[in-house]
Amino acid sequence: MTLNLTRPLAFFDLETTGVNVSHDRIVQIGILKVNPDETLERYNQLINPGIPIPEESSSIHGITDADVADKPSLKEVGAEIVGMLEGCDLGGYNSNKFDIPLLMEEFLRNEINFDLADKHLIDVQNIFHKMEKRTLRGAYKFYTGAVMENAHDAMADIEATFQVFLAQLARYEGIKYHSEEENSLTPIKNDIPSLAEYSTMRKTADFAGRIAYNDDGVEVFNFGKHKGRPVTEVREVEPSYLNWMKKGDFPKYTIKVIEQIWNKNKRQ
Repeated sequence: MTLNLTRPLAFFDLETTGVNVSHDRIVQIGILKVNPDETLERYNQLINPGIPIPEESSSIHGITDADVADKPSLKEVGAEIVGMLEGCDLGGYNSNKFDIPLLMEEFLRNEINFDLADKHLIDVQNIFHKMEKRTLRGAYKFYTGAVMENAHDAMADIEATFQVFLAQLARYEGIKYHSEEENSLTPIKNDIPSLAEYSTMRKTADFAGRIAYNDDGVEVFNFGKHKGRPVTEVREVEPSYLNWMKKGDFPKYTIKVIEQIWNKNKRQ
């Protein structure tokens, strides 16, 4: 399909040290520039972020400290990147929420001038989500082919949810997906523990995601000044931290999980 372009459209993607837009750094940028005459230009550059790349990030994108040790900093290649993006509209996947904000933070941090004011920003993920509705009504229509009646009635909603679940099993059972836990292709099974594992987007000890698991399966704080530190370790170095959380706007279940972890380890 031919794009109707009046100026170039540059799709780009970032690999980073993490997902914190304000604090993480770029380790790779890939740009695919589509010109109005349908010619394509590509730019692919590994970048030394100036800080260690966490193992959990390397496990996702495969880029290690050794890979970027002799690579230029963002400041050193900033002019090249701006040259590729200048005069272009920008596109990406989840780019409005992640890639563009993080790129702008990095540009500002390195005193690289780049103005978004005149650029159109296309987020392919948002088009996907708007066209393929992420609602129960949309799922019911997609999987059953029927129109859902009485949406937002609790009983009707749960009946529809069950029908969607059955249709998902019929469609996907036996189809293989990549299991990060097993680092292999694993077929979807008609088995409740397997389905629970597959339907979990992220594994945390609490529902709010405040307490995560590190690579060793140990519960660690996932926010604040103790981010990445084991919950049991914080109990030893700052036992008042939990009292501070209790006075703040933290979910009661998160508090309960921390107390359970602390009490469990006291008994051991």
